Amino acid sequence: MRREEFISSVNEKGLILNERQLEQLDDYASFLAEYNEKINLTAITAYEEVLEKHFYDSLLPFFGRKMEGTLADVGTGAGFPGVVLKICYPDLHVILIEPLKKRCVFLEELIERLGLRDIDVLNERGEDHSLDHREAYDLVTARAVSNLNALIEVCGAMVKENGYFIALRGSSGEEEIKEAEKAIETMGFEIENVREEGLPDGSKRVIGDLKKVRKTPKKYPRKYSIIKQKRL
Repeated sequence: MRREEFISSVNEKGLILNERQLEQLDDYASFLAEYNEKINLTAITAYEEVLEKHFYDSLLPFFGRKMEGTLADVGTGAGFPGVVLKICYPDLHVILIEPLKKRCVFLEELIERLGLRDIDVLNERGEDHSLDHREAYDLVTARAVSNLNALIEVCGAMVKENGYFIALRGSSGEEEIKEAEKAIETMGFEIENVREEGLPDGSKRVIGDLKKVRKTPKKYPRKYSIIKQKRL
């Protein structure tokens, strides 16, 4: 995806980026490739691939959504989608949750380099963060992390009532969401919408908008070792 194609594609989805935001995305791509020589952050570092498979892919589930309040990105890795969302929706307060310290160091340096504000990096596991931040965030998401059945238990308690967990899944996403229906209901959510989107290269994405309709029972989330052994 060339830069011009990226700009045209997001414009068509209703997202108009100013020159400063585009420069920040360019700088992000450059710093990602540079830093990736020190630690393994991603297999994708070529500029045009980063635009499509990291940046556009990060934005895809959120086009047309009112982006305000607080968003937690669980297992953010190299900052996808959290940092991309912060650049493109600057009024959003973003919390990046990442268990690996070396990735957190990268994220902190990236945030300083890009001059971003109201974005925090927390070196924690998602299930640990959930215990102390129940019903804390308007939006919670996690990109390509864990099985959805386990993921909704890890993340669900963080979401405010009437907030959303945005499930970002690959081509098997519809089946995953169906298999996780019991866990989704147990954690206090209902499936508001499931939709299929695609990248320009033809890759399929399935996005589930899960709305929090009641508080999560206090016994969840369980310890991750138990979640893995006995799913809801």
